[in-house]
Amino acid sequence: MIIVDVLWKLFPLYSFGSETDSLSESILQIVPEEMASSTTKILCDAGESDLCRDDSAAFLLKFVAIASILLAGAAGVAIPLVGRNRRFLQTEGNLFVAAKAFAAGVILATGFVHMLAGGTEALSNPCLPDYPWSKFPFPGFFAMIAALVTLLVDFMGTQYYERKQESSSSNQAASEASVVEPGGREETSVVPVVERDNKVFGEEDGGGIHIVGIRAHAAHHRHSHSNGHGTCDGHAQGHSHGHGHVHGISDVENGARHVVVSQILELGIVSHSIIIGLSLGVSQSPCTIRPLIAALSFHQFFEGFALGGCISQAQFRNKSATIMACFFALTTPVGIGIGTAVASSFNSHSAGALVTEGILDSLSAGILVYMALVDLIAADFLSKRMSCNVRLQVVSYVMLFLGAGLMSALAIWA
Repeated sequence: MIIVDVLWKLFPLYSFGSETDSLSESILQIVPEEMASSTTKILCDAGESDLCRDDSAAFLLKFVAIASILLAGAAGVAIPLVGRNRRFLQTEGNLFVAAKAFAAGVILATGFVHMLAGGTEALSNPCLPDYPWSKFPFPGFFAMIAALVTLLVDFMGTQYYERKQESSSSNQAASEASVVEPGGREETSVVPVVERDNKVFGEEDGGGIHIVGIRAHAAHHRHSHSNGHGTCDGHAQGHSHGHGHVHGISDVENGARHVVVSQILELGIVSHSIIIGLSLGVSQSPCTIRPLIAALSFHQFFEGFALGGCISQAQFRNKSATIMACFFALTTPVGIGIGTAVASSFNSHSAGALVTEGILDSLSAGILVYMALVDLIAADFLSKRMSCNVRLQVVSYVMLFLGAGLMSALAIWA
C-alpha cells in the first residue's frame, strides 16, 4: 500500500518530464512521509503496542492499585474530619494550616503539570485530524472556560447560601425575640441557635433586637479573632452592639464560603479522579501501572486531606460529611474497575477517546487551578492571621512549594 501511494504521488512528476535530480529528491521526501503516515494510521487503528504488556500481571497490579489508592484517599480525607475534635488537628490550629498549604501545592501542581499537560498531549495527538485540533490551542481554552465557570458557580453558590442562612437566622431570632421580656438583660436572654449542618449562624435579625448570651458572644468573639477578624494583637475596637453585628455577618459569610468551596473542590477532584482511574484501568502494561500506584496514592492522600479540611471547616452534619468523604475515596477505584472491564476493547488512540480525555483533562485543570489559587492559597495566605504570624508564613510557604515541587516531580514517572 505504501508503494502504491508513493507511485501515485510520483506519477505527475514523471509525466511532466522532471529532471533526474529533482525526481530523486522528491522520492527521498515522499517515501519517509508515507511510511510515517502509514505507521501512525496503523497505531491509531490498533492501539498502542507495548513491549512490557502482560495482561495477567497487569490485572493483579490493578487490584493492588485499587486497595492502595482507596486506603490513601480514605485516610487523607478522614484525618481532618476525625481530627476536628482533637486539639492538634483543629481547623484553627497552625498545624492544620501548614498541612493544608502542602495539600494546596499538590492540587495546584496536579492542575498545571498533570491535567493540563495530559489534555495538551491528547488533543495534539497525531491520530486526531489536523482540523480543528491543530489550528487552535484548545487545552488552554477549555481550562480558561472551566476556571471562569467555576468562578461563576462559586459566586452564585456563595450568594445563595448566604441569603438562605441569613433568612434562617432572621426567622429564628424573630421567634426567640417574641418570648423575651422587655428590658431583659443581655446575660439572661435567650441565644438564637440555627441548626444547619451543626453550625450556629447569626446572632441577631436584620436590625432587630440584639439577642445573644454573654457566653455565646465571648465564644463567637474568640472564634472570629482566631480566623483573622481584628487586629494582630487580638483586640478589636470594642464590644459594642455594632461590633457583634459585624461578627454575625462575617460568620454567615464564612460558613457559606466553606460550604461552596468544599462542594466545588469535590467536583473538580472527582472529575479528574475518574479520568486517572480509567487511564490506569485500561493499561495492560505493568511498567506503566507500577509507578502510577505510588504516584496516585500520594496524590489521593493529599487531595483528600485538602478536601477533608474544607468539609471540616464547612461543619457539615456527620452523615453529609461521611457521604462526601466516601464519594471521593471511591471515585478513583471505581474508575480503575471500569477501565479494567473495557480494557480489552478500548483503543486509547481512537479519535473519540483522545478528544474526550483531552477535554476532560483540560476542564479539570481549570477547576483545580482556580480552586487551588483562589479558595485554598489566597484565602489562607492573604488572611489577617497569616500576616500577623511570621513563623506561620515561613512554614506555610515552605510547605506550599514543597507540595507543588513533589507533585510536579511525580510527572517523571506518571
